[in-house]
Amino acid sequence: MAAAVVGEGDARQLKLLGMWASPFAHRVRVALQLKGLEYEHVEEDMGNKSELLLASNPVHKKVPVLLHGDCPIPESLVILEYLDDAFPGAGRQAILPADPYRRAVARFWAAYVDGKLHGMMLNALLGATEEERAAGTADTLAALDKLEGAFAECSGGKKEFFAGDEPGYLDIVLGGFVGWLRAWDKVGGVKLLDAGRIPRLTAWAARFAELDAAKEVTPDPDRIAEYARVLLARRAAAAAASE
Repeated sequence: MAAAVVGEGDARQLKLLGMWASPFAHRVRVALQLKGLEYEHVEEDMGNKSELLLASNPVHKKVPVLLHGDCPIPESLVILEYLDDAFPGAGRQAILPADPYRRAVARFWAAYVDGKLHGMMLNALLGATEEERAAGTADTLAALDKLEGAFAECSGGKKEFFAGDEPGYLDIVLGGFVGWLRAWDKVGGVKLLDAGRIPRLTAWAARFAELDAAKEVTPDPDRIAEYARVLLARRAAAAAASE
């Protein structure tokens, strides 16, 4: 990574390398909007990655990467914390809770979203067999049930968001997946956001999607579904080529 030093709070040179369908890039864009930070968005073609992306994230070679001046910050969760540290006065509130315990709880569930929910959704969509995809769907529904309980716990059962009256770290982390969650009936034939099963999380997703910061970047469900069909076609072609 570059060794250049950027002045604290200097938002004049923020650039985000992202991709419209990436829930991880989406969450960073929401955070930047909530913080009121101006930035340049660079759309990456993940099938033909730019030299800038490869140089900025040589380890994982993926989006998102935030460029603050000449300093690249990869990985969405790292970027969210960096935005709080680099721009502490921006936005109506900090992204992460000030209370150490609430901060730890938010980080725990954020790790669950990325470490469990994301992988389960991938298995549900791209599993090699029908059995693997069915198991992935069942696991995804179970994970959302756990997050329903987490919302009741974190919000006190009466607040608008996980963080309270305003969206915070866990809202932004899970909020990156709202576009995919809302499109899943078109993608996988199963309604993931079901008010009958997970009423709190379904209502939360609707509130999050209506945030001005989220409206501007949340992908359209039909566009997500079309992109998912492309991924499925690639999976089928790869499977056929390996036979």
